[in-house]
Amino acid sequence: MRTVKNIFDYLDTLAPIGLKMSFDNVGILAGSENASVKKCLLALDITDDVIDEAVLIGADLIVSHHPLIFHELKSIVAEDLVGRKIIKLIKNDISAVCMHTNLDITQGGVNDALMRALGGCVSGFLEPCGMDADGAPVGCGRIGELPESVDLQSFLAICKNKLLVNGLRYHNAGRPVKKLAVMGGSGGDCIALAESLGCDTYVTADIKYNGFLDAKELGINLIDADHFCTENVVISILHEKLSAEFDDVDFSISSVHCQTAQFY
Repeated sequence: MRTVKNIFDYLDTLAPIGLKMSFDNVGILAGSENASVKKCLLALDITDDVIDEAVLIGADLIVSHHPLIFHELKSIVAEDLVGRKIIKLIKNDISAVCMHTNLDITQGGVNDALMRALGGCVSGFLEPCGMDADGAPVGCGRIGELPESVDLQSFLAICKNKLLVNGLRYHNAGRPVKKLAVMGGSGGDCIALAESLGCDTYVTADIKYNGFLDAKELGINLIDADHFCTENVVISILHEKLSAEFDDVDFSISSVHCQTAQFY
């Protein structure tokens, strides 16, 4: 019998909890570590729809990237967005494991998956984040290179197709794409850093107005490829690794959770 703790312990080897950022909340966030797991649903977020899907397929566990509980909870009530999810999970004997910034930072995690999806080869990290348990430097985001230069319009098509994003916001600095920086999710604070490291193009998400102004003045191509789409690339990798490690557990990827933002 596999338990929630068995799966969490394995995930901890892939994305050690010690790598998480100080503000983060990761680990077993709902349920019991001793609960048995026969079916597990993987999703970037634990939304109401994802929980309903888990109930429908008879899942015992949801593994997500974004934490179910992020801020301090003072009550768990059905009228609260988070509270009602926790209540529904507990009523249906479903546990929740969340791996967030540790999965962003770890080798083979979100940012490596993003660079690979875009056809780049990783050469280093973008933003330093301290040291791992062995004293080696670690960081968030990745720097890499494409096998050969492409014009920005061609690269935009690659981003849209590989990340399955329904729209891109971008600034064209008039430079071909070769040396690339990526950061899954909100990476607007690292535009100048990407340019200072010699990157001609930066792919991330949640870019504010001033971010596009900065990109124009710095002369770097900037692509906002949606928070969901730049991070969801890791879910299929988790599915592959977990399925190989636990052949007696049925792992599936959410079929209902997708990009929320739409473009008119």
